Amino acid sequence: MCGIVAYVGPRQATPILLEGLRRMEYRGYDSAGLAILNGQGIKVRKAAGKLSVLVDKLKTDTPAGTVGIGHTRWATHGAPTTPNAHPHTDRSGRIALIHNGIIENAGTIKKALLQRGHTFQSETDTEVLAHLVGELYKGNLEEAVAAALRDVDGAYGIAVVCADEPDVVVAARNGSPLLVGVGENEFFVASDASAILEHTRSVVYLDDGEMVVLTRSGYRVRNLAVRSIEKPVNQIEWDLATIERGGYQHFMLKEIYEQPESLKNTLRGHLLEEEGTARLKGLNLADEELNQVDRIVITACGTSWHSGLIGEYMLEEMARIPVEVEYASEFRYRNPVVDRRTLVIAISQSGETADTLAAIREAKRRGARTVGLVNVVGSTIAREVDGGLYLRAGPEVGVASTKAFSSQVGALAMLALRIARLRHLSVLQGRQFIEALNQLPDQIAQILARAGEVEKLAERFANAQNALYLGRGVNFPVALEGALKLKEISYVHAEGYPAAEMKHGPIALIDENMPVVFIAPKDAVHSKIVSNIEEVKARGGRVIALITEGDAEITRLADATFPIPETLDLLSPILTSVPLQLFAYHVAVRRGCNVDQPRNLAKSVTVE
Repeated sequence: MCGIVAYVGPRQATPILLEGLRRMEYRGYDSAGLAILNGQGIKVRKAAGKLSVLVDKLKTDTPAGTVGIGHTRWATHGAPTTPNAHPHTDRSGRIALIHNGIIENAGTIKKALLQRGHTFQSETDTEVLAHLVGELYKGNLEEAVAAALRDVDGAYGIAVVCADEPDVVVAARNGSPLLVGVGENEFFVASDASAILEHTRSVVYLDDGEMVVLTRSGYRVRNLAVRSIEKPVNQIEWDLATIERGGYQHFMLKEIYEQPESLKNTLRGHLLEEEGTARLKGLNLADEELNQVDRIVITACGTSWHSGLIGEYMLEEMARIPVEVEYASEFRYRNPVVDRRTLVIAISQSGETADTLAAIREAKRRGARTVGLVNVVGSTIAREVDGGLYLRAGPEVGVASTKAFSSQVGALAMLALRIARLRHLSVLQGRQFIEALNQLPDQIAQILARAGEVEKLAERFANAQNALYLGRGVNFPVALEGALKLKEISYVHAEGYPAAEMKHGPIALIDENMPVVFIAPKDAVHSKIVSNIEEVKARGGRVIALITEGDAEITRLADATFPIPETLDLLSPILTSVPLQLFAYHVAVRRGCNVDQPRNLAKSVTVE
């Protein structure tokens, strides 16, 4: 979602801010801007559109100064126009503010400010907050920001500067991620570590209700009552090379090809082959506590929700424990039945997904034990859950999740194995499961070696306007995920269904113009899905089928097939999802779409 970067130090701020914003382009945005302090006032420059539009503006008008704030906006209040772009200033023009999130009571505050003579240039809630800070400013920016935020309801990550305090940046967070970068005689604030990684790996993660004041001599963390807080300095483990494209045309393609290694990293150090189980110390749950769990709720959004559905099949089949998978956005507004014997698993690539974070907070309030499966070390969800697993898939830049998905399913497989072995799964069955898990990275590599076959399929079907994805059992969620991938990056309308549900409505859509993708490995429901393929063919539909190597029956029926290596039924989604990722990617490329930054989407959804 929106990106924030701020700088205080000896160097010129503009190029540092622009590079930081460029590093965050993958998060999705529709306008960009910056504010630079030059000792004589604030220079604000902003533009709607891509960052390149702002860069072109600055070529002939680059503000000088060594303190500044920069922002990329994803529109919430107001259209993506230059007046609505950040930074926004107060009515004096002496204070500038950038903001991620939504101020829920902005309308009430704005009405009061209008009555006191304020006028506004934009449609945004952010400008309202800038005016409020300006009205409360009495010579101390830190106190003015704290006072304004005490009157605010909603989510925010903000950074503020004031012309009267030219060596100061004040930043604060509540529900929208922010971190402090600690460099050599220079300091940063950013909403994403990638923005500052070129300059420092030492970071301090802010928690909700905290603010930081940067000066040339250092930084201090406070709460909104302006009381000091001691925070540890953390070291980021990855470097810039891991977030560059490395010769690939797009980040998404690079991340698809990284899956053999990323899945190895997820599994590494956890699998105990002799005992036939998984070692998951990060859960912070003793064996006795895991045995006391009588129900599991998985909560997530988007692709992570699909991995949760696969986890439901794994946990119920292997551990024989009831599992529900909830959209986090719905869970938070229900009256969910959870208690101390419920384990709530939150899945989020970024660890910052607003709805998922709210869901685990609600679960904790109700006494449930919480576990997080996240990819970003130090993220808010990772810090707030009782325990969890880092996916260790490496940075995922493409908006459409690929390698994080396979790592999420791998992590859920290990969790299912651990609980199952504590209950009834035999050591021999555990060893067989581990053997199959360990084979998956090489099997993914075998699929990727035949990516050209998928590209040819994409050429045949790239002009379709609609597509149907069908699967059964544990591969039904793969149908959902495959359809999501296609629509989010190629803008082709696609829907995923359980194959048996096709007769309850979607079959009316099938004709010679409708490609139907079947996820059809040779598993326990293979004969059933063969019948579903027959039904589609009888109505003139064009069938693409993902099959197990050597499946002559479906090869005879389908218009096109792509074989995958044989594995355990429960682990097949990790393999069947990879060709669907490649298919969506190549269709999008052929349609001229922006693969890494699809329209209207953001990498990390930090507001409702």
